[in-house]
Amino acid sequence: MSLDELRDRLPDYAKDIRLNLGSLASETSLTDQQKYGAFLASALASRNATVIRAIAAWTEDKLSPEAATAAKAAAAIMGMNNVYYRATHLMAAKDYAKMPARLRMNVIGNPGVDKVDFELWSLAVSAINGCGMCLDAHEQVVRKAGLTTEQVQAAIRIAAAVHAAAAVLDGEEALAA
Repeated sequence: MSLDELRDRLPDYAKDIRLNLGSLASETSLTDQQKYGAFLASALASRNATVIRAIAAWTEDKLSPEAATAAKAAAAIMGMNNVYYRATHLMAAKDYAKMPARLRMNVIGNPGVDKVDFELWSLAVSAINGCGMCLDAHEQVVRKAGLTTEQVQAAIRIAAAVHAAAAVLDGEEALAA
């Protein structure tokens, strides 16, 4: 399935999502690796099989195997970290935020691609998972590495549109059941 086929599966009430996916596919503020990696990491974070399969197929010839693996790793590690750090941030007892996480996160230090790209994908996944602490941390890293606010916003916009497509398809599946 291609991105166009995914867009075609979205019902008319989600026309804005369809249009946003199309325009974000042509986003030029990010490198191709940053853009397609953000799409893939966001698809995995969306947890919708149709979205994951469509975007994985669409990005397959656009990302090196190393970049595709790193985008998947960003979704995986942030799936864990976003839960942990969001919880420690939201809890009234601040003792937990001061404790070491004691969770393995080695992939963050050695993602197999340019660190700024991995951090940008981690930021996109953190937006989907709603972890403000992780959003702040990854935004600081990519900005320090030279990315602009427009580039950060582009990754968040990709995450938002991909997640919305997944939510629409999940809703449609529930209505059809």
